[in-house]
Amino acid sequence: MIEPQLDAFHQYLVVEKGLARNTLVAYIADVQRFCATVHLQDVRRCQSLSRQTILDYLAERQQQGVTASTTARELVAIKAFYRFLYEQHGIEQNPASHIQSPQRWQRLPHVLSYTEVERLLQAPDTETCLGKRDAALLELLYATGLRASELVSLPAANVDTVGGYVRVRGKGGKERLVPMGEMASLQIEDYVRQGRPLLLKGRVAVPLFVNRGARGLTRQGLWKIVKRYVQQVGITKPISPHTLRHSFATHLLEGGADLRSLQHLLGHVDISTTQIYTHVAQQRLQAVYTQHHPRP
Repeated sequence: MIEPQLDAFHQYLVVEKGLARNTLVAYIADVQRFCATVHLQDVRRCQSLSRQTILDYLAERQQQGVTASTTARELVAIKAFYRFLYEQHGIEQNPASHIQSPQRWQRLPHVLSYTEVERLLQAPDTETCLGKRDAALLELLYATGLRASELVSLPAANVDTVGGYVRVRGKGGKERLVPMGEMASLQIEDYVRQGRPLLLKGRVAVPLFVNRGARGLTRQGLWKIVKRYVQQVGITKPISPHTLRHSFATHLLEGGADLRSLQHLLGHVDISTTQIYTHVAQQRLQAVYTQHHPRP
């Protein structure tokens, strides 16, 4: 039975790799699905599995409509499982070791223009407590490029509006300091002074951004807020919870930021993840050239 090895693999990812909870859950589900599909029942079967079997499995997953980025993650999980078996159970062959990752990011992320971002940031009604909250969170998203999960879990104590930075706990529990601009600082100060207390109504909450019940926002709640303002200002582009993050990264590159600095700001472990934004910036530059050059 392969279950004991899967349980041990789970502990290995927690203790040795320190993976974030969402990544850990995804990896375990990926490996369990793989084992069930290719009938891995014991360690001996793992060692005798061929490289082609893994390739066929990944191809089948793509035929099922799974995205290239998800397939790439599944391959990473499978490789991690085999490394674990090599280290802990002494298997001699790793059929996944030389399989190249499927091409990620086949579709480039959608990015807002500078004008669209400005319209979006001006949308909340800052005369209300909820409007003050929404203005602050939108400004902070665009000013820092935080992930949605990072923003909703951001403690109020981790925001320094005087120093102009936030302390963020990202994937894998890794902390980073991210600077923010003056406008974001001002909006947050206004929300903390005049908006947040009205939402808390004397109650205590750790997260900076809270709802009417004084509880921290969820990712779904944040997404609904962003989507509502996107529709309100008439932006018709496909929008995701990370659209402001993508816009932040692309606009920084267009303004001359280097890739290594952007990698730190975004909290990417691998710079290859950050490199997608060079393609987005290049695509936008090509569009500007085609539109404005007299002989495109």
